[in-house]
Amino acid sequence: MSDAALWSALADPHRRAIVALLLERPRPVGEIVEACGLSQPSTSKHLKVLREAGLVRVRQDAQRRVYALDPAPIAALDAWLEPYRRLWNRSLDALGRRLDETSDDTPHPPPPKD
Repeated sequence: MSDAALWSALADPHRRAIVALLLERPRPVGEIVEACGLSQPSTSKHLKVLREAGLVRVRQDAQRRVYALDPAPIAALDAWLEPYRRLWNRSLDALGRRLDETSDDTPHPPPPKD
C-alpha cells in the first residue's frame, strides 16, 4: 500500500461515500450497492480499488462478501495530516484572539425587532 494509492483511492467521491458507509459498520456488497445508488459492477470496481489500496478488507460470509474498513491506512493518513492540523489550530487560535481583541472595541448593532 503506497501513499499515492491511498490518496488516489480516496480522490473519488463514490469511494469516499463507501468508506463513510463502512465507518458505521461492515456491510455486504448488496447493502453498499443500495446505499450508494450505483450498479453492482460499478460498486465492485470501487471496492476493488479500495481493497488494493488497503483501505478495506473483505471476508466471505456464506454467499455474501462483507467489506470492512482497515483502520491501519486511515491511521497513517491521520498521522500524515497531524502537522497540518497543528498549523490550522495555531491559525484558528490566532484568529480567535484577534476576534476577541476587536470584539470589545466594536459597537454591536441592536437586535432585530420582531
